[in-house]
Amino acid sequence: MNLANKITISRILLIPFFMLFFVQYPSWLTDRLSFFQFVNQNGVYIAAVLFVVASATDKLDGYIARKYNQITNLGKLLDPLADKLLISVALVMMVQQELISTWVAVVIIGREFVITGLRMVAAAQKIALSADQYGKFKMVLQVMGITAVLLGNVPFSFFTTIPIDYVIMMLAVVMTIYSGFNYIVRNYKELKLIGDQ
Repeated sequence: MNLANKITISRILLIPFFMLFFVQYPSWLTDRLSFFQFVNQNGVYIAAVLFVVASATDKLDGYIARKYNQITNLGKLLDPLADKLLISVALVMMVQQELISTWVAVVIIGREFVITGLRMVAAAQKIALSADQYGKFKMVLQVMGITAVLLGNVPFSFFTTIPIDYVIMMLAVVMTIYSGFNYIVRNYKELKLIGDQ
């Protein structure tokens, strides 16, 4: 297994640790073990760091794969899977902790399911669907929004009472919808071919 794929897998392996530090543990557990008490008090900040580190590896594995010619079929499968798992897990847990509304997670995760489904069908029929920069910009906004919400609007809260974290999150939702719509429009002819087959 090459270095690029190892980095991708490490991103997937960070997800359980993100969950471990993000979840809130019951009092019967925190009363017995100080570790879980520590997690309840500070875990969300550790989870935010893990989320940022995991998200950063997305750029790193892609860079290494391209620079050192380590692009493989396994990497093509795992890389988008790792991204979607990371974002989806973070959103679902944020809904559970009542940090974001359910509809925000539904829109973002739903968009990923639709686009991924289209890509899989197209790939099965050997039809290439072109991507654009909006998808990457969408990912950046999602990472920024999730991180800001996890940190409770820090450091923005030091300078303003405006909930910048939720502003970024809403921008991520808008870009998620727009990038999905734009993706379908850009590939309309190819998608029409799939529908005709």
